[in-house]
Amino acid sequence: MSEFALHNYFRSSTSVRVRAALNLKGLAFDYIPLSLLKGEQASAAHLALNPSGLVPTLVTPQGSLPQSLAILEWLDEVHPEPPILPADPWGRARVRSLAHIVALDIHPVNNLRILKHLETEYGVDAEGKAAWFRKWAGAGMAALEARLVSEPETGRFCHGDQLTIADLCLYAQVLNNGRFDVDMTGCPIINRIHAECMQIPALQQAAPANQIDAI
Repeated sequence: MSEFALHNYFRSSTSVRVRAALNLKGLAFDYIPLSLLKGEQASAAHLALNPSGLVPTLVTPQGSLPQSLAILEWLDEVHPEPPILPADPWGRARVRSLAHIVALDIHPVNNLRILKHLETEYGVDAEGKAAWFRKWAGAGMAALEARLVSEPETGRFCHGDQLTIADLCLYAQVLNNGRFDVDMTGCPIINRIHAECMQIPALQQAAPANQIDAI
């Protein structure tokens, strides 16, 4: 048994972020798959770990920790090598700000429970849900691209040449965008950074297609 157990879903972009960070830091973990399509995240066993009934949840020797960004920052504090946040306060704030465009602006309105609610409560069909996803993902990607283009700290990755939590969020979101045909032609910097991320084995291993529950 590993030190950590990650309760997650292969296609969840928030789960991708955490898998990538664990892989980058060389931390072994037990992979606990939860099918969001079957509602396994709402089981009594999982709700005992995460009352929100969401993924991912990282079970640690200290207890259960939900919320992907909190997990990423905690991992960086207790396992600081390689770092996924800059050392300086401005750099850390900037990286968090970029990550939040994905994690707080795009993801909450586009996750599975929102798309299901649109269908069950308002009769939105598959194309309508895809259009909804494209609208909000496109708006967030445009904002992120504008930041990356205009701010001098942008380098090989979102913040210089160091892979950070902003890149993990970007990587996972762009993978998810592909499922809904989000037009990324207006985002050359994001596309370049994503291509860089795709070359990193730890991130490749975190991709949805490479998980044991992939369907």
